[in-house]
Amino acid sequence: IYNCMEGDFIYVCMYALREWVAIESDSSNVLKRPDLHRMMETTAQKLRLMGGTVELVDIGEQELPNGQTLALPKVVTATFGTDPNKHTVCVYGHVDVQPAKLEDGWATDPYNLTDINGNLYGRGASDNKAPVLAWIHAVEAYQALSMELPVNVKFVIEGMEETGSNGLDAMILAQRDTFFSDVDYIIISDCGWLSRRPALTYGTRGNCYFFAEVEGPKQDLHSGVYGGTVIEPMTDLIGILGDPSGKILIPGIREAVAPLSDEEWKMYQDIQFDMDSYKNKIGVTQLMYSNKVDLLAHMWRYPTVSVHGIEGAFSDSGSKTVIPAKVTAKFSIRQVPNMDPAMVKKQVTDYLHSVFAKRKSPNKLKVTMVIGAKPWLADTQHPLYEAGKAAVKRVFDMDPDLIREGGTIPIARTFQDVTGKSIIMMPIGGFDDGLHSQNEKMSRYNYIEGTKLFIAYLNEVSQIKKTSV
Repeated sequence: IYNCMEGDFIYVCMYALREWVAIESDSSNVLKRPDLHRMMETTAQKLRLMGGTVELVDIGEQELPNGQTLALPKVVTATFGTDPNKHTVCVYGHVDVQPAKLEDGWATDPYNLTDINGNLYGRGASDNKAPVLAWIHAVEAYQALSMELPVNVKFVIEGMEETGSNGLDAMILAQRDTFFSDVDYIIISDCGWLSRRPALTYGTRGNCYFFAEVEGPKQDLHSGVYGGTVIEPMTDLIGILGDPSGKILIPGIREAVAPLSDEEWKMYQDIQFDMDSYKNKIGVTQLMYSNKVDLLAHMWRYPTVSVHGIEGAFSDSGSKTVIPAKVTAKFSIRQVPNMDPAMVKKQVTDYLHSVFAKRKSPNKLKVTMVIGAKPWLADTQHPLYEAGKAAVKRVFDMDPDLIREGGTIPIARTFQDVTGKSIIMMPIGGFDDGLHSQNEKMSRYNYIEGTKLFIAYLNEVSQIKKTSV
């Protein structure tokens, strides 16, 4: 079957990716919403032309900060095959993208797929349009050879992942007993390899995102006139943010973390990971940890705190002698098993208020948690992962690394909690693809060989015994 992944079929793959990248499906920009709707219709039409049973599911509207409402992009669902004697897999992906402009520092037009030395540059090429298309091409390959699909395949493709998957949780819950009722396994390919070695991903961290607002005077003040006479909100805010080393000081956070087992330590030890290359890629001379196991553990399975910015502070170029009347710190805690977002919210809120109280400041503190996404963890001994190892071995002639993601893919936990189905993350993106950054790319090699991987994986999943579901 891999022979069809040559010549004309590769041209079809490249043309499809070029067409999809050209659509500026930026879900964060309301002015681009028509493009996003067009992206969903383009995706649906691609699946219709392949003979799938396709539906564009209305998931309602989103409310904008100004009170206006805007139609959310419809979710595309598609079904190929309904044989009750076969396993049914459901592939999830998204076709919305992060913002991108040439003036941001791109070497090429971000919405014109450009092939340079075997790398396909364009916004969304790796995150997540090429992986979605690779799954579609896997189905097309069977069709091109008039071969019966070894499993039934369903697709769930959304257009709001980059801004929080608005409306998707409700849609999954609403269709739990209909569209998802016959699904055996769910596959997500919205992630990447850690090195040049293929990988299977079995865990992600969650994310608790907070606003900490300190309010003081009724208006901004002149620092020359009022400096030294008022207790400044910015000083209070910096005072409660804590240890500049990045250590989490909140009681109960680290105590909740699932302990690192000897087996897990051994898995980390065997993973292919070059720390010098990692430092060079991100442009630093020193990391927080000096050995591979410690670094990977703190990237994947220990909580971290990051301060992302301070709203209300003067940040434009030039100088401005102002004392801000109200400032808001934005920070997040990446959470891991066995942490719970509701408990993290209480721990953070209580701790910040206790630290603030010790300052005896007349200013007011308000703490809000705006995101509470749970971590996800799978069993690497599940037949899904054994099938994944076999598929990687067949296509790449090597064993995959079993890795976790430091970031958050909330939909994985939603699928797990709502449907109760087993999930695997099977990435094809490269470790250096530059997701969310300038010059995002997907290599031709990963795109084509990744499609072959998905073809092989469908065959391997078909051989899982029904009793092991």
